[in-house]
Amino acid sequence: MSLKFHKSLILIFLVVFFDQLTKYLAIEFLAPHGVIKLLPFFNLVYVENTGTAFGMFKFLGAGFFIVIALFATLFLIYMYFKDPQNWLIYSLIIAGALGNIIDRLIYGYVIDFIDLHLKNLHWPAFNVADSAISIGIVLFVYKSLKK
Repeated sequence: MSLKFHKSLILIFLVVFFDQLTKYLAIEFLAPHGVIKLLPFFNLVYVENTGTAFGMFKFLGAGFFIVIALFATLFLIYMYFKDPQNWLIYSLIIAGALGNIIDRLIYGYVIDFIDLHLKNLHWPAFNVADSAISIGIVLFVYKSLKK
């Protein structure tokens, strides 16, 4: 196996590990307290997200999201082997998808806990897995526009 493949596996493992660790800590320490205010623009909160990004489409249920995420992950793995130059992009998105799939399999929802806001305007809560997916997508768009 190539060095990029090993780097990918390590990155995926680290992102999933850190994602699950932070979600465990959110369950243990945030769930009982609700909100912990850290900075004027940053809180830690405990949110059980049964929908997609931003909590949309909750009515579709966890099973639907698990199937879609698994197909997306399989497609990303295919793309990884087809286009190994972009291993970082695919690894971040795969890791994020796996982190959220694990939540849906265990709990039936995704645990979110990062709350960024400007006064009373709150961005929807998110987690480490969501951050990895977002960074991967931004890198993908950047590389696509750069061509």
